[in-house]
This record gives sequence, structure tokens and C-alpha cells, in this order.
Amino acid sequence: MLQPKKTKFRRCQKGRMKGNAQRGNQLAFGSFGIKGLEETWITGRQIEAARQAVTRYMKREGQIWIRIFPDKAITKKPAEVRMGKGKGAPEGFVAPVSPGRIIIEAEGVPYEVAKEALRLAAQKLPIKTKFVVRRDYVETSN
Repeated sequence: MLQPKKTKFRRCQKGRMKGNAQRGNQLAFGSFGIKGLEETWITGRQIEAARQAVTRYMKREGQIWIRIFPDKAITKKPAEVRMGKGKGAPEGFVAPVSPGRIIIEAEGVPYEVAKEALRLAAQKLPIKTKFVVRRDYVETSN
């Protein structure tokens, strides 16, 4: 499961996700990708499930890039505990995703294979997504 090797602080503030993604909103590595259309937190488990779905469908051909990393610690208090007495214990890590953020990129497979593989990955994520293709992509027939 994805998580940082080490963090400066065990617990972090919740923060707010306002506006669209200013960074990571263009395809940088592959010809195909999925772009998030909502703001949400995506957990390391969800990212790993999406990665496995893509890898299996592409039959380990081509290459994929995961453009988000869960580096934000999430805490939770135990069930039926009264308010107060400090912040809860760390439970896991999430990646905050803003609208427009590229989540996964793929390269080295035909258009149809990439589209279906990324559709399967998008089903594993708790967010609406859009399939995007590089502007200068040209289908090459073998």
C-alpha cells in the first residue's frame, strides 16, 4: 500500500480543496490518462486497486504512471468516544485530488486497450473521471 516512508508530523490538518488543480492537470508522460472531475480524498488502497486493474487489463504491456501519492495522514477517533481529549490516532494516508488533476497515465498500448483499462481503473476510484488523450496522439496501425 502506498504511504510515505516518514513524515514530519504524525497528524496533519484537514485543509480545504478549493478550485481546480493548478498543477498536474496536463498529460506529462503517457498518451492516455484519466482526469478527476471532483474534489475528494483518494486512499492508498483505492490507488492500488486502480493500478492492479490497469496492469491486468493491459497484460503488463505498455507503461503506466500514477500521478498522485497519498501523503496526507488521516486520523480517526474510536467508536463511541466522547468529544474532546485530543485528536484521534492516524488511520491511513490519502491523496487530495482537485478537479482537473491527472490521476493515471498510460502509454505503449492501442487506443481501445488503454480506454478500457483506464475505464476499469476509474471504477475503482470514488470520483467522476474523464478519459483524456494527448493532443498530438496519432493512431499507428501495425
